[in-house]
Amino acid sequence: MTLELEQKLVFKNPAVAQQPSTRLYVMGGVTGGTVLALIGVLLGTAGTLVGQYLATRVEVQRDRRQRTDAERAERKEAILGFLAAAQRVELILDRRELGLPTSEDPADEKLHDLWLAKKAVELTCAHETAQAAHDYTTVLHTHMRNTVPSEQNPAKREYRYAFMEAARNALESGRPRIRR
Repeated sequence: MTLELEQKLVFKNPAVAQQPSTRLYVMGGVTGGTVLALIGVLLGTAGTLVGQYLATRVEVQRDRRQRTDAERAERKEAILGFLAAAQRVELILDRRELGLPTSEDPADEKLHDLWLAKKAVELTCAHETAQAAHDYTTVLHTHMRNTVPSEQNPAKREYRYAFMEAARNALESGRPRIRR
């Protein structure tokens, strides 16, 4: 065949023109693949962000719970220290009332320990508990020093009860009040 005849056949009935454009087909595939890849990236990013948000939220809740537990333990320690000091003072008072000899420890040291323990309660507990501790300490101090005549001396039992109820509230026991 001659060159001229070949050119006529190619241009009159080109085989390439009858086939869909591979160039457009490849473009469509690249565009579709790019869109799918971008959707995958967006979904992955969204999943990561949601996962981080949930993990952070859980960590914040855990941290808040740990701080609350630590604060409660601190309040409990202060309250127990105060009760131990108050008990030592009450022991001296009870022994005096019964006419028994007091222990070897001087009463001044016991009062000092009581006032110091009361300050720990004031530092760690709410106002209601701190006030009840102060009132109870004042009554015990008054009894120890005999600064008020016995008929005017407030009953230490009432102040002890008020402190115990305030302490139970401070420790959020959720239990009903103690019957007396």
